[in-house]
Parts: sequence; C-alpha cells; structure tokens
Amino acid sequence: MKTSTIQQLLQNVPLFKDLTDYEMDPIVDLAKHRLYRHCTHIFMQGDPLTNVYFIHQGKIKIYKTDFHGKEQIINVLQPGDMFPHQGFFRQDNYPAHAEVLDDAILIYIPIESFENFLINHPEICVKLFRVLGDIIVDLQARLEEKILHNTYEQIIMLLLRLSRGYGKETTNGMVKLTTQFTNRELANMIGSSRETVSRTLTQLKKQNLVADKSGSIVLDTDALENELF
Repeated sequence: MKTSTIQQLLQNVPLFKDLTDYEMDPIVDLAKHRLYRHCTHIFMQGDPLTNVYFIHQGKIKIYKTDFHGKEQIINVLQPGDMFPHQGFFRQDNYPAHAEVLDDAILIYIPIESFENFLINHPEICVKLFRVLGDIIVDLQARLEEKILHNTYEQIIMLLLRLSRGYGKETTNGMVKLTTQFTNRELANMIGSSRETVSRTLTQLKKQNLVADKSGSIVLDTDALENELF
C-alpha cells in the first residue's frame, strides 16, 4: 500500500485530524497493513492490547459477550473508522471482540511503538487529548440515553445516530442507511430484544417515520427528532 494512501486514511480519522503533514510523517512510518478475511476475528475480548486498527476497506463488528454467551453489538465500523478508540492510551486487554463482516484491509499501528513516539513529541499528545475529549462526550451522551429514556426513545435515538454515521440523504429529504442492520443487531446495540425492535420499527413505519426500501432503512430524521419532544 502506498505511503500517501496510508497518510490520507489516517488524517481522515478524528484522532489525527489536527496534525500537520510534517507531524504525520513519523506516524505513517510506524503503520503496517494486512488483509483480513470474512468471518475471521482480528482480536478477542480479553486478548492483550497490542495494536490500534484503521479500516481501509471492509466492515468490522465490535461486540461483547457476557458469561452466558449473550452478544451485545457495540458498533459496526466501516472504512475510515478506528478501533479501539482508547487503545493508544490504555494498558489493558481488548475490551471487546472484533469480527470481520466483509473482507477487510486494515492499517494498524503497534501501541508500544506509538507510545515511544509520543514520549518524544509531547506537543502532539496535547492535540490527541483534545480529540479524545470529544469521544468521551459522545460516550457520555450514549450513557444518558440509556439511563434517561425508555426503549422506544432509545431506538429512535439509535436510528438518528446511525443516520449520522451511515446515512445518505435522498432526493426527497429522507436519509437512507447505507449499511444494512438486522433487527437483532439493532437490539444488541442498545441491550434490548429483537422482538421489541421489530415492534417499534413496525410502529414507526405506520407513522411514516421509517420506511424499508430494497432492504435498506430510510428515515425521516426531522420527524424522528420531533418524536422525542
């Protein structure tokens, strides 16, 4: 893979968005890349945390399992995304499983090498911490959704969040999700049941807030936002 391709992908990641080309050069030198096949795992929950990954091609499912084997999907990541977010600044194990949904080409940076780089470049640390602050705010917002809102509202908020990350505006002002999610996957994202999500989506379709076209979810995001007030 070309160095310019790696640099372009990394600079599109929020963590590195404020770094100059000059500041990115040594980071690009640390980066490696690899092809991962469909249905393989990049790492398992509890494995030693050694690398941080950036998606060049493909989709990755991040999920956790409890003692009973029940799965909860944390996120479905696509090209341009980074995982795990806290990886560079955590001495621990991987907090979740990472499974390849579509054949993926991943760029990865060894954490130990990156830490040695940061020791010699404290000014870059400051920029990175600012970005991490934004990520923490987003996580706090998700926690508030879980605590302060009922399941119906949580599903609407999930759809709105997915529209921002995976949505494409249509000619009639609706937003189409470019990534397909099953009802079980949606349920796992908020710790609900497939049946509850199915009933809620049916209700939202009757209200013309959500439509299903060719297997893709289409949202009236303005009307969904109004439904929360």
